[in-house]
Amino acid sequence: MPRTVPRKKLRRKHLTWKGRLIWAAIAAAVAILAWAAIARSLAPASNTALTRFDAIIVLGSPADSDGNPTPTQLARVTEAVHEYQRGVAPHLILTGTATRNRFIEAEVMARSAQAQGIPASAIALETKADDTIQNACYSVRIMKAHGWHSAEVISSPWHLPRAALIFNLLPLEYRTHAATPLAPESPAYDTSLQAVELLKTARYLTWARWTEHCEP
Repeated sequence: MPRTVPRKKLRRKHLTWKGRLIWAAIAAAVAILAWAAIARSLAPASNTALTRFDAIIVLGSPADSDGNPTPTQLARVTEAVHEYQRGVAPHLILTGTATRNRFIEAEVMARSAQAQGIPASAIALETKADDTIQNACYSVRIMKAHGWHSAEVISSPWHLPRAALIFNLLPLEYRTHAATPLAPESPAYDTSLQAVELLKTARYLTWARWTEHCEP
């Protein structure tokens, strides 16, 4: 008669196989997050020694539900205004579509910039991008159309490492510049932002970089 294997042994082997699969998945996730953390820490802040640029690119973030700039968005625009006034670049490219509500980020930022004294003639709007890859790609398209070749990229400190990884693959001379928060942020809030960006960086390195192709 064929030898039968007790049910308990089968169940134990089945659980062992599941356990190994779970541990393999956990190890892979940890490795990917470690890769993202290292990539963020090594992300280049610039690829040029220039101190004056053709344009300042301001990366978008959502407006509030009433169409007003959030503190994050306002901090980025205000920093760009200061850089423009310092003579860093004669043009602003404001980039971002409507992502979380009906208000287009670039247009809300343009109103904030003009309210702080930036002439409309110095502002170029990019209103189609709904993520950082598209922010970068579509902004470079605008630069090509104007014959511009260099840019200072402004965003929040926690966003810039991932943005730099993206801009570093594009055909332009750039440097990143952090927008200082207009009010102190709690350590817990800052940690949560860093955690979200770590996950987004992991997604970029393993998926979006290869699947979301954009030709500037």
